[in-house]
Amino acid sequence: MGAVEQPCYTLINALSDSEPYNEMQLKIDLEKGDVKVKIEALKKTINMILAGERLPGVLMIIIRFVLPLQDHTVKKLLLIFWEIVPKTYGDGKLLQEMILVCDAYRKDLQHPNEFVRGSTLRFLCKLKEPELLEPLMPAIRACLEHRHSYVRRNAVLAIFTIYRNFEFLIPDAPELIATFLDGEQDMSCKRNAFLMLLHADQTRALSYLTSCLDQVNTFGDILQLVIVELIYKVCHSNPLERSRFIRCIYNLLNSSSAAVRYEAAGTLVTLSNAPTAIKAAATCYIELIIKESDNNVKLIVLDRLIALREHPAHERVLQDLVMDVLRVLATPDLEVRNKTLGLALDLVSSRNIEEMVLVLKKEVSKTHDVEHEDTGKYRQLLVRTLHSCCIKFPDVAVTVIPVLAEFLSDTNELAATDVLLFVREAIQKFEHLRPLVIEKLLESFAEIKSVKVHRAALWILGEYATTVTDIETVVKQFHLTLGEGILLEIEQKLVSGETSTDGASVPQATTTTATLVTSDGTYATQSAFNTVQKSKKEQRPPLRQYLMDGDFFIGAALGTTLTKLALRYGLLVNEAKRNHFDAEIMLLLSGIIHLGKSGLPTKAITNDDVDHLLFCLRVLSDRSTTIINIFNDYCRQALNDMLNAKEAEEAATQKAKEKVSNIIQVDDPISFMQLQSDRSELGENVFETSLSQALVGGRTATSETTSTTKLNKVTQLTGFSDPVYAEAYVHVNQYDIVLDVLIVNQTNDTLQNCTLELATLGDLKLVEKPQPVVLAPKDFCNIKANVKVASTENGIIFGNIVYDVTGAASDRNVVVLDDIHIDIMDYIVPATCNDSEFRQMWAEFEWENKVSVNTTITDLSEYLKHLVKSTNMKCLTPEKALSGQCGFMAANMYAKSIFGEDALANLSIEKPFNKPEAAVTGHIRIRAKSQGMALSLGDKINMTQKGHQPKVVAA
Repeated sequence: MGAVEQPCYTLINALSDSEPYNEMQLKIDLEKGDVKVKIEALKKTINMILAGERLPGVLMIIIRFVLPLQDHTVKKLLLIFWEIVPKTYGDGKLLQEMILVCDAYRKDLQHPNEFVRGSTLRFLCKLKEPELLEPLMPAIRACLEHRHSYVRRNAVLAIFTIYRNFEFLIPDAPELIATFLDGEQDMSCKRNAFLMLLHADQTRALSYLTSCLDQVNTFGDILQLVIVELIYKVCHSNPLERSRFIRCIYNLLNSSSAAVRYEAAGTLVTLSNAPTAIKAAATCYIELIIKESDNNVKLIVLDRLIALREHPAHERVLQDLVMDVLRVLATPDLEVRNKTLGLALDLVSSRNIEEMVLVLKKEVSKTHDVEHEDTGKYRQLLVRTLHSCCIKFPDVAVTVIPVLAEFLSDTNELAATDVLLFVREAIQKFEHLRPLVIEKLLESFAEIKSVKVHRAALWILGEYATTVTDIETVVKQFHLTLGEGILLEIEQKLVSGETSTDGASVPQATTTTATLVTSDGTYATQSAFNTVQKSKKEQRPPLRQYLMDGDFFIGAALGTTLTKLALRYGLLVNEAKRNHFDAEIMLLLSGIIHLGKSGLPTKAITNDDVDHLLFCLRVLSDRSTTIINIFNDYCRQALNDMLNAKEAEEAATQKAKEKVSNIIQVDDPISFMQLQSDRSELGENVFETSLSQALVGGRTATSETTSTTKLNKVTQLTGFSDPVYAEAYVHVNQYDIVLDVLIVNQTNDTLQNCTLELATLGDLKLVEKPQPVVLAPKDFCNIKANVKVASTENGIIFGNIVYDVTGAASDRNVVVLDDIHIDIMDYIVPATCNDSEFRQMWAEFEWENKVSVNTTITDLSEYLKHLVKSTNMKCLTPEKALSGQCGFMAANMYAKSIFGEDALANLSIEKPFNKPEAAVTGHIRIRAKSQGMALSLGDKINMTQKGHQPKVVAA
């Protein structure tokens, strides 16, 4: 390979469809063409040099015939040309022709046009040859006094770059710029000058800052940002300086620029742990979230607030700002609201829980009037937050329950279901609230719109109505929502009533039609019939309407509830009352069975529901002690066990999230701050850390990126006997893939226009075509290509290497490359969701991929672990449900892609008991919103089952 890769400042897009240009034609165009022709020829020259061509004869022609031109486009192109053209001989000495170029630079630095001067100064920042820069130093200094700010600020940048690279050319640069800074008025020039002093001479920068500390608020935002950086660096290297500058940071929290306030707040937190500093920074963050309109900015600043809370000392201070945090709920974006409610819930304490509940109640009332696509989801979020508040602080449950009870009649089934989950937990945990809960549940019972919610409400009322009065009230409510009397008779009367009504209304309708519409009575009869039927349907009570629609599962649930109530009622009253009550309940249950078999409902009752209702009738007639215990005690015990298990799981999750406290063991080494060179009292330098993260590609990158792990990601693209050998190092970094391709010329010929041509399959997109290169015999080079990833699909990158051989008259040579498979696992991360969300997504997602289990693994649990490991999915089924050996296993799994796509999987596997050596059999059903996600995940599972897989690149 040739010299070390040169730094790049300018990106130029080479046109692939342009016709080849020979050197002779270029020389003629550059020498004798008009300005337009010369511009095009100059562009061609630049592209050819970038492609690796050597054009030694063109340099002098450009100096003679193009350099004297005063056209601005020509001057702009010449700056690019001088940047990329080789300026030295092979031994490193400067080309003689460059003396003429240097004189042209000097003239441009004294040009009357400020654009020409400024762009030339910017170009000088890119030069790496001190011999070229030395004659220009007086002209560069003179530009500091130019009337136009564009020239002055670029002159400062040029001096800064030259001083950093070649200090001997301008040793007095810091003093010169400090003097310039004192007399300068333009804010962009002051910013550049201060930036130079910050990096070149911090003492002078500090003395300037100290002299104008009171005026910092009047500076422009670009200068204020540099001042914040200086203060941070100074205080980081010398913590004793904090007291001098912390007041300045406080003042910058009130800057008119949002960027300055954000940086100042972040710097203040790193410089001081004082409660006042944390409070000021947090308040600044909250104001930024509220005032900024961009949701991305809101989310970024919210993340900073959440990170601030993780410090134990800061949490107490932030608890006082809960009410300010809740002001962010005015933002319509659901994700911002979700994060805000989560943060508020983590921070809330007994001191401000009542105020927070009041705010949430107001938010709840606002959602009743507004109909937006996210209103239902927001309502659900509010319900869950109030639920968590009540469990965390039981005292507020009394005020919350009446508010949430209104949601039971909500048309949004998810919100109503969440309310019932809360009611179920509250009535179990807080005994003193049971009368209030039952009262509110009975008030809302008739207004409930959803059959699922009605079913859950039936269970709660049946389980917790324990007194005689409560039981009688509940049964009375059931009669109201079901209808008094025998159900079958009521429905038969309704049908016959409709017929008689129709018969009575036909003459009336016919008369009306004859006078108002037409003499034909048929249309009028049909219309009257429809109207009557519709009104009758609306008059049915809700529970009976469910039964008439064919949903008899709620009839079975009603049977269980009434049986529980009857068994409990019998223990509280005398025998006569008990028998009367039992007879009433038995009549009701048998009525449901008769109605189901009558043929009047839309669907007949199922055998399961009939068996369940007959079982309830049997329980009421037999009254076996064992069955009574199951109905009265074990049901509630099962709920209690489930809630305890859920609580334990949440506690374990919370504990896992908590940071491990830094416990120093007896034999741990003691670190002395004075002896540490790389770290200071304030911890790591956040500017350096963020820069390294940006370069490496995210926080997940660690020191493991050593040569050994890199070798695992190298894919061989051609064979060792091919004229051109190629291999690629594939680095997958979230949304893009970087291919670093090594190309080796194994022939004794020079390869001209050696081009790496790539194409993609799947949702991958090549960002730009790699530039052609020239390879000397036995030479090699590295070509980088960027590929953007748009969605989670298995992608394939394929292509070939095309080249010309110098002096050969044949067509272009092609070497076909091996395919590179991009692994879907680089984009999938484990995620969690609750059962109801899983079921909802399972019902909504339309793409399903069923994969048969084909493995040699003989243990069910072992296969599940293997599947979870190979697919990056999280098993949602609790460990307790999976423990034990029953020859069968069913588990739900869930994962999310970095693009926000959800992937669900249901595993159903079995193994015969009598064959311990038999392999696991069964299938895995995958569901996703997109077809690509479902197919790719299925392919991945199939590959891991086979044991031998094609070469895939892992991130």
